[in-house]
Amino acid sequence: MTPEEVLEEFRSAGALLQGHFILSSGLRSPTFLQKMTIFSDPARTERLCRALAEVITRRFGRIDIVVSPAIGGIIPGYETARHLGARAIFVERDPGGPFTLRRGFSIPAGARAVIVEDIVTTGLSARECLASLKDEAGEVVGAACLIDRSGGRGEIGLPLVSLVTLDIPTYSPDALPPDLAALPAIKPGSRAIPTP
Repeated sequence: MTPEEVLEEFRSAGALLQGHFILSSGLRSPTFLQKMTIFSDPARTERLCRALAEVITRRFGRIDIVVSPAIGGIIPGYETARHLGARAIFVERDPGGPFTLRRGFSIPAGARAVIVEDIVTTGLSARECLASLKDEAGEVVGAACLIDRSGGRGEIGLPLVSLVTLDIPTYSPDALPPDLAALPAIKPGSRAIPTP
């Protein structure tokens, strides 16, 4: 799947939005990728995650376990794992706490794991996911996402592959360009962040 085909999946699903958005990181952006619109369509999700599994295999080889941060990464993690012939597990957090593996999930010795995210903006969720896996016996070999909207600048601590890399600008709330500041801010994501 080419980058343009991936973006067309988002466009045709109405998941590539323009306006003034408050991202889950608290940053502001003129572009928002509403991935849950994508994940509500099983056929579209299957196409994108099959393509992501192919990219993962080319870059990292055999993968035994896909680990995703809850909640946004669970669907793409599961579907990508299905195409890799791997197990799908996830990290989750108690309210206000760090990510942790629960529910009996583990990465046993000899297992090769990859972190699968939906969209990477700053890489924070993937970094927190990786930190929660530091005591696991198996090896976390890399990370993957559908769209890297950081322009390749998101720091994870692992090699990152994606279907598309975009350089979508983000701004702190106190440093908005005038055209963005003139639009009402919308918070379409799910993470609870106070809005200034």
